[in-house]
Amino acid sequence: MSDLIPQLTQQFFNGLSLGAIYALIAIGYTMVYGIIGMINFAHGEIYMIGAYVGLVTLTAFGTDSGLPVYFIIAAMLLVAMVVTGVYGYSVERVAYRPVRGSPRLVALISAIGMSIFLQNWMALGQGARDMAVPALLSGGVSIPMSDGFDVTLPYSRIVIIVVTVVLMVALTMYIKHSRMGRASRACSQDMHMAGLLGIDTNKVISFTFILGAMLAAVGGVLIAVTIGKLNPFIGFIAGIKAFTAAVLGGIGSIPGAMLGGVLLGLAETFAAAYISSQYKDIVAFGLLVLILLFRPTGLLGKPEVEKV
Repeated sequence: MSDLIPQLTQQFFNGLSLGAIYALIAIGYTMVYGIIGMINFAHGEIYMIGAYVGLVTLTAFGTDSGLPVYFIIAAMLLVAMVVTGVYGYSVERVAYRPVRGSPRLVALISAIGMSIFLQNWMALGQGARDMAVPALLSGGVSIPMSDGFDVTLPYSRIVIIVVTVVLMVALTMYIKHSRMGRASRACSQDMHMAGLLGIDTNKVISFTFILGAMLAAVGGVLIAVTIGKLNPFIGFIAGIKAFTAAVLGGIGSIPGAMLGGVLLGLAETFAAAYISSQYKDIVAFGLLVLILLFRPTGLLGKPEVEKV
């Protein structure tokens, strides 16, 4: 029993950092759904592309460039956000805008097709094999606990949590107080009325895709630096998990996406630690099933009101 608290603390920290990544990706899903009522199933591939762009940027600088580590990571994040922002805009223009007035099944097929295209696009350009990412942030903070058990907080995971919290606060303030944020909230409530009031709805939708792509890119870069490897197919499973987190918290709710990501990360981590790593996905999706059975709108979601 003396080791229980330190072990729980260690797993809680690990789950929190994983949940932060899921939250960054899940926000893209929930923002797009909140605006146009569709699921961007190519969003996981944007996360993957962000990781690759970060690696290319790191290679351009070189690990022995002598530049400060945090400057290199900031450059990786900035370049990845710019490039994936372009990808997010392109996905909206190519895969969504032409079919926006069509049945939702058409948009779903278009998104899946874009997902497969981006996977193979990156596999052809960078190769389908695993690629190693140099460890930029080695070491961590060690907190002594009972009976010689130390809780280790790796610097890479600390950076994930800190960056995610900063971005969440900035996003919340931007959506609440900026002109584009107010326009986004208006479109999420009534797209047709927002258009009648002079809001450029196409611009708002494009902005939503771009912003979601940028946040996913941050998650891709940070997880690549932490895990140390990537391949063109990491976006698929991460995208499904993040979509699960968005539904868990309440699809269409940004705070719900944050909460769902954290809960999913914690559930996976504790399941892998105390049950088996082979069962972590079962526990995660089982949690989703339970939530949908007892609260179909998610933890923070609100029932949709049919407009007549």
